[in-house]
Amino acid sequence: MSGETGLPLPDFGSLERGRFTYLPVVPGRIEFAVEVRRAILAARPDVVAIELPATLEDTYLQAIARLPQISVILYSDSDSRDEAIYVPVEPADPFVEAIRTAQEIGAEIVFADPDSTERPHIADRYPDSYALTSIPLARYVEAWRVHPADRTPEVEQFAEGIAWKLQGADPLARVMVVISLNLLDPALDAMEKPQPEPKRRRRAEIRLVNPHPDCLGEITLEYPFLQERYEAFRLDVSRSLPMSAIDRRHTQIALFRESGQAYELNTGEKMHPWQRRLLAKYSCNLAVMHRDLAASLYDLAIAARSIVDENYAWDVWETASRYAPQQTSSDLETVHISGDEVWLNTNHIRLRRRLPSMKRRMGNLGLKRRKKEKFAGEWAAELNGSSICSYPPEDMVIENFGRFLKKKGKSVLSEERSSVEPFTTSLMDGVDLRETIRNWHEGRIFVRNVQKIHGEVGSVVVIFDDDRDGRYDYMTTWLGEHQNESDMAFYSTQPFEHLIGPGIGRAEYGGFLMSLPARRMYDVWADPDYDLAETKAERLLLAGLDYSVQKYVVYVAAKPPRSVFRSVAARFGRTIVYIPIGQLSPVTMKKLRVVHVLDGYDKRDSAKEYIW
Repeated sequence: MSGETGLPLPDFGSLERGRFTYLPVVPGRIEFAVEVRRAILAARPDVVAIELPATLEDTYLQAIARLPQISVILYSDSDSRDEAIYVPVEPADPFVEAIRTAQEIGAEIVFADPDSTERPHIADRYPDSYALTSIPLARYVEAWRVHPADRTPEVEQFAEGIAWKLQGADPLARVMVVISLNLLDPALDAMEKPQPEPKRRRRAEIRLVNPHPDCLGEITLEYPFLQERYEAFRLDVSRSLPMSAIDRRHTQIALFRESGQAYELNTGEKMHPWQRRLLAKYSCNLAVMHRDLAASLYDLAIAARSIVDENYAWDVWETASRYAPQQTSSDLETVHISGDEVWLNTNHIRLRRRLPSMKRRMGNLGLKRRKKEKFAGEWAAELNGSSICSYPPEDMVIENFGRFLKKKGKSVLSEERSSVEPFTTSLMDGVDLRETIRNWHEGRIFVRNVQKIHGEVGSVVVIFDDDRDGRYDYMTTWLGEHQNESDMAFYSTQPFEHLIGPGIGRAEYGGFLMSLPARRMYDVWADPDYDLAETKAERLLLAGLDYSVQKYVVYVAAKPPRSVFRSVAARFGRTIVYIPIGQLSPVTMKKLRVVHVLDGYDKRDSAKEYIW
């Protein structure tokens, strides 16, 4: 198409206008940071203009120099001295990337916002930036410009200030303008005519602070786990890292995987394949509900809580908030900043973590933070190996569970020995409604006859895992400290490989034996009388039969013992009462599986500060 003069008409859909090339971005999104770096390195402009306030230029450049450590610019609102504005400076922000890449190629940097007026409130609900992994930037921008946001006089005035700044740039230089997508068209229109110099203001009390590593997950636009991967990607000169390293969905898979490892370490529970499949599906459904292509960190935490439990949701949040370059010690003031201070309308999720530790929180739950090591190896230095002991509150829980199993064992025997008979002259132990209804056509009532069990339960053996793979290699026997506390032998993971406090180790039971009266048990694991056992579980069962002073021994496991143990029990004059572990509450069994081992009695006084 041509005009009357024969010259081609300008392409008003193009983002190149003379010496200016416009690069619209969505602030804070990693996909646009990648596009900005790629475009600047390809075009190598003389000037890179960015939509940032000129009054913050010096502070911004100081924050850029601190990267990869994240900084926060803090200044007072001109309308209210009592309120402050927080501006996080993070690696995955496209404006930050524009400055860093411009410095890398030696381009001049222009802060294009003269800061003459407050930035107007413009709708910033964009299509999910993850679409850039499937479509080019030009199509994304074109789709947005078809239905632009409504303009207001404040928006036009703000765009005119940016146009004035751009018009004052070097007239012979090629300029790349990095600007928010919702300001692109107002700025293009403002550039069509000369703009007068706006009244500029001065900002006082501008500060740069170092945010504490624990608060990064709340104040950054992209969660720190993703930003750390982006930082590694942009610095990878050899490009040995593929684009998938910073792909949002690939990162979420890695996040779930690392969180699962932390979850297994903290709780002893393993992630199952069906849980991983449901996590992916459920988080995708949550994203679709919000009209996004990829789930946010909030969605990931919700999915983790719904599919697994609140403990895993904590680990997802912890892992996503981890950012190795951030340090607590800095030349700047280190401050804790909450998400509510930085953002409006933040989402909140309340998690009640049922763990022996609580590293941090997503909101103000009013709970104490778990203490951490001041330096690596601090807690390990408290180990001397002279003695070990248990944690008394856990002893009470395990003893109560042992008493429960003894009662349940007797009830199992009663059920096995009960019979149902037609009613004749006595109701015996009550009407059996199930059998009566089943035989209603006979017109008779059936009653239950429960045989009384003579004898008590002496020992209790609980097997969580028979350990065919040798995972539970810590085996010990400890004696009850008073007449109401059982002697106990157990096998578990190594407790002092996972320290949660000074001299305080955490392990996961594979199985344990409890027996009363106390202070009689020899080292079960070194006793040659039990060498005929093929597994650790069988050794505990043999010891339970040997040390029981009562007729019955309760055995809880996924499968019953080998038939030979019935004969062995008969020789001891004992009877094994088998209870399938699946009949017990999985929540209770999950709590009981955790054991803490203290390196000496002196650790009991401080243990409550570390065991939750």
